[in-house]
Amino acid sequence: MGKTLAFRVIPGKNFILVQIRPLKPLKVAILTTDNREHFRNYGERKVVFGTAPEALLQGLAGLPEVEVHVVACTQQPMVSPEKLAPNIWFHSLHVPKTGWMRTLYQGCIRATRKKLREIQPDIVHGQGTERDCAVSAVLSGFPNVLTIHGNMNAIARLHHSRPGSFQWLAAKVENFTLPRTGGIICISEYVQDLVKTTPVPTWLVPNAIQRMFFEFPRAVTPPRARPLLINVGVISERKRQVELLARLTALRAQKLEFDTIFVGKAAPTEYPAIFHRQLAAADQAHGGFKHIEKLDDPGFCRLMDEAAAMIHFSNEESFGLTFAEAIARGLYLFASDVGAARFIARGVERVQVFNLDDWAGLEAGVGQWLRAGGDRQPRPAEAPEAFRQTFHPTAVARRHLEIYRSVLKIDS
Repeated sequence: MGKTLAFRVIPGKNFILVQIRPLKPLKVAILTTDNREHFRNYGERKVVFGTAPEALLQGLAGLPEVEVHVVACTQQPMVSPEKLAPNIWFHSLHVPKTGWMRTLYQGCIRATRKKLREIQPDIVHGQGTERDCAVSAVLSGFPNVLTIHGNMNAIARLHHSRPGSFQWLAAKVENFTLPRTGGIICISEYVQDLVKTTPVPTWLVPNAIQRMFFEFPRAVTPPRARPLLINVGVISERKRQVELLARLTALRAQKLEFDTIFVGKAAPTEYPAIFHRQLAAADQAHGGFKHIEKLDDPGFCRLMDEAAAMIHFSNEESFGLTFAEAIARGLYLFASDVGAARFIARGVERVQVFNLDDWAGLEAGVGQWLRAGGDRQPRPAEAPEAFRQTFHPTAVARRHLEIYRSVLKIDS
């Protein structure tokens, strides 16, 4: 790993002395969730993270002035690489099931603390309050900061979580961790407002978008017979695909021609079952309605390049990476005014944001856009520069380094 040089200028009466010395890389431990654990895919050898931590690591991988150690707990031993990049190490910690939520993550806390004593980081960054990462960071014994990805108190209230349920307990753990950290990285103004009474510093830094959505070559596809509208997200009450499907079916009944693809996992529960029944009925009546469970990142890029617009109408959203990725690919976007929607869309022209429950407004907006030939308007060759400076992995990683140094009181 290359060395960064530090310069110190010492003025004298008749001379100026410049001292040059190697600058020790800042050592950062990032506590996050290995998605192989999240999806119980213990046989997979490739480490998989959520889109936000993955994008941050992509940015940090290009900064030689930082040494990163990623730490993730798992309930089953897994084969893992020692390094993810020249300056990024990976540590997978086996913690039996009894050490997780049923004991308020005591096993994860102890295993993480032991590993961190070996690593001796300058600072610990807990990625998310949903599981063990935040509480392990706060109780690590090292200076620490947290990022909130999904505010568990807001989610517990939204779902009227019963006392003793996972979401109820997660909210209690979140309440314990937030006042005890060195600061909170808020991924949107929405999140910052949720924690405004917490007596620690906060910084507004949006999650990065994975580098691929900026850099993957734009696909050149022949014009479609009918414009394609897409919706991306887990099929759930929170993402409201059933309600959206009803509005799109109404537009098709008005003789407007378009195709629709929903992309997202569907659990074998009641809401996805209702969605699939209504999707089949809509496709039988009008044609052009489809659901895809999963796409890889290149597949997402190609789908976005083929589509004319994305509709994202959640009723609870922390940071909206999905529609930020759509903007990066130049898609037209229809979104609900929830979470970070307006923050992400600031300064972007090809976006319509509606009140949270303004389904009539959404239907009218999409219909007017289609009738006016909005799908035939050329899309920009790349995302606006201000958007790139806000969401590109390298820019977000540099902002994180500034925060780490601020907490440690290190001059940049």
